[in-house]
Amino acid sequence: MDTVKPAVRSMIMASVGQKDTGPEVLLRKALHRRGLRYKLHDRALPGSPDLVFPRFEAVVFVHGCYWHSHGCYRSTMPKSRKAFWTAKFAANRARDARNRAELSERGWRVLTVWECALRGRTARSLDGLAKRVESWLKSKKRCGDIE
Repeated sequence: MDTVKPAVRSMIMASVGQKDTGPEVLLRKALHRRGLRYKLHDRALPGSPDLVFPRFEAVVFVHGCYWHSHGCYRSTMPKSRKAFWTAKFAANRARDARNRAELSERGWRVLTVWECALRGRTARSLDGLAKRVESWLKSKKRCGDIE
């Protein structure tokens, strides 16, 4: 059962940003310290990737575990309106898969960095995470996930 009124909950959920999230900013700063330069939120690309590395023909998405239904401890299912949330999370996952496929068709390599790798009890060191992203960028791997 929710502890706030529906109008308040709606306002809270609507205020959740899509750009410049905490995990995204953490990763950007770590990559910038390593000398990597990127474009942000290129709307000309499917899914408007969080980080675009034209030099490497690669994009990086920083996905929130809750909204993209990662399956880790951070991706819980709300107790109310389960049918709505099940459909919402399924649509998000389908959209993510569609965006990855379209980017691949256009010749882009795609990496997803999950929020749980950046924050919380399963977080990795930022420097180590930035090294993994840099290593992936310099490789020829077509896609990848960092959990």
